[in-house]
Amino acid sequence: MRHNASPRAALERAGLALIAASPLVLAACGGTPAPDATPPASPPLTHEPGVLATRRSPEEQREAVPALATYESDAAEALASSPPILLLTEELTDDEQRLAQTLAIQDPDFLALAADPLTGEPVRSEIMSVRPVLASDVVDANASCAQTTCYRVDLYNFATNAAAIAFVDVDGRRVVTVQHQPNAQPDINHRLLDLAVGIAVTAPEVEQALGFSPAGDEATMPNVKTALNGTRCERSRHLCVAPTFLIGDRALFAIVDLTDKRLVGVRWTDLGESGPSELITERSLQNEYVMANFCERTNSLARDGWDMDYMITSSDGLKVADVSYDGRPVLRSAKLVDWHVSYSREDGFGYSDAIGCPMFSSAGAVAFEGPTVEDIVDDEGAAVGFALVQDFRSPVWPAPCNYRYEQRYEFYSDGRYRVVAGNLGRGCGNDGTYRPVLRIDPTASGDGMADEFAEWDGDGWVTWAEEGWRGESGTAAYTPQGYRYRILGEDGAGYYIEPGRGQFGDGGRGDDELVYVAARDPDRDEGDSDMVTIGSCCNTDYQQGPEQFLDPPEPIDGADLVVWYVAELHNDDTPGSEYCWADTSIVAGEPVVEVWPCYSGPMFVPIADTAGDD
Repeated sequence: MRHNASPRAALERAGLALIAASPLVLAACGGTPAPDATPPASPPLTHEPGVLATRRSPEEQREAVPALATYESDAAEALASSPPILLLTEELTDDEQRLAQTLAIQDPDFLALAADPLTGEPVRSEIMSVRPVLASDVVDANASCAQTTCYRVDLYNFATNAAAIAFVDVDGRRVVTVQHQPNAQPDINHRLLDLAVGIAVTAPEVEQALGFSPAGDEATMPNVKTALNGTRCERSRHLCVAPTFLIGDRALFAIVDLTDKRLVGVRWTDLGESGPSELITERSLQNEYVMANFCERTNSLARDGWDMDYMITSSDGLKVADVSYDGRPVLRSAKLVDWHVSYSREDGFGYSDAIGCPMFSSAGAVAFEGPTVEDIVDDEGAAVGFALVQDFRSPVWPAPCNYRYEQRYEFYSDGRYRVVAGNLGRGCGNDGTYRPVLRIDPTASGDGMADEFAEWDGDGWVTWAEEGWRGESGTAAYTPQGYRYRILGEDGAGYYIEPGRGQFGDGGRGDDELVYVAARDPDRDEGDSDMVTIGSCCNTDYQQGPEQFLDPPEPIDGADLVVWYVAELHNDDTPGSEYCWADTSIVAGEPVVEVWPCYSGPMFVPIADTAGDD
């Protein structure tokens, strides 16, 4: 993408206030109580695991949270205005941002999301962010943004739980394209972040649970989306976040419903034992270097017959695109859209976490330095391929309530490739379930399309007639080579898909995956560009987000296909069987970090190299 100025200038032009949410949250993670606070070292073990909050009257809530009265007044005024959208003001610090917002709210397609789809009546809608378009945002529909100065404007409709995303050419003073994404939630703005913290720290349930009244700067991760199953956060798809308070070896989630503007409840989770967080060595995320070299521009890699582009996205991790092997298309793109993190199978609460660029993103774990290329060697030390690897970290990982994720794209000299999501702990609890949401847009033939999808039933390949999903039920059939699915192109070439079952030599214990297959619609952006959060963090069934692209199921015979892959990983801090975990101990007077990672992801095996298995 080319701007009229350098990448550094583009960031300065956009204004640091826009990105303050990310470093603010990161700096807060692993924080300690205020000096004048005297909380207990840890809540009693007999403490209740959590309670639902009592609903305050509107008057009581406004009196307790003065910012709420201001917010509701502004929202009411906006709803009576034309257009009926609560706009960003103080967060927009330069003329281009303000122009982008102005142009977006004049576009009929963008405005359509601010109204009830049945009656046309205005409903509560709010601009969440206005930021420069990054390389990962540019797709066919907005390709002109690669040659001009474009901004991305995100709108959220609280009534329908949907997002509208406008790509605005500020040089040409026009809206290039608008995307509507149902059941999707953009990153929240500063106004809502401050409101969520204010609601949390003034709630009597939070004070009772902690044993003291917390200050706002003691809340970590206040802008990360969450859910609490059984409440409106889950049933009605409300916009909810979870300011979190660290006390000893436990963490208190204060789950705030920003749609209803109230505390839903509080939940405790155990952090496990840990070395003191102040002993974690200082790390530099090299924000400007990563932004300028890997977020603001696309990079290319050619090795061992493989050619590809890659970039770090705002919130979809490391994305590869236009991947080919020996000149033959292999992948249109692949990326990691979300990490769904749940800390209770009974109550269903946790985070919907994102990974991405260190600026213009509220990702809880951001890119650490840039991508690296590693050799893949066999048991005898011979190189058999290479991996493109990106590390994403919270700033004081592995302290409690800090996360570290890894993406790996493995490319083998025999034409195989694997898309890998790794969790390196530590997180906000020792009973976490992690579900990485991978979006894989494969190509299987010379025309760059994957046209047919089939499943092994034990006797042969059964072709799917329409979009659908499958889970790992324990009774799934595999070929002798371990393949469960197959994709073919029009010319009959293609790949077998081998899910992870602990066979890849990386310590994985099996993916227990969900697989979704959707027809790629060139007229609708169903994840080609950088996505906002999809799905709930804490659903235990197939409803992880990709299912929305299958409703209603469409025929896929001859269609270009997209594969979504969602693994299920359970962390463990039991000595001797740690998994998805990290800890710090003192060895010879020095802090030493130990990591027990968990990796997941499917292998794609060229059919031409595996003839005879069917």
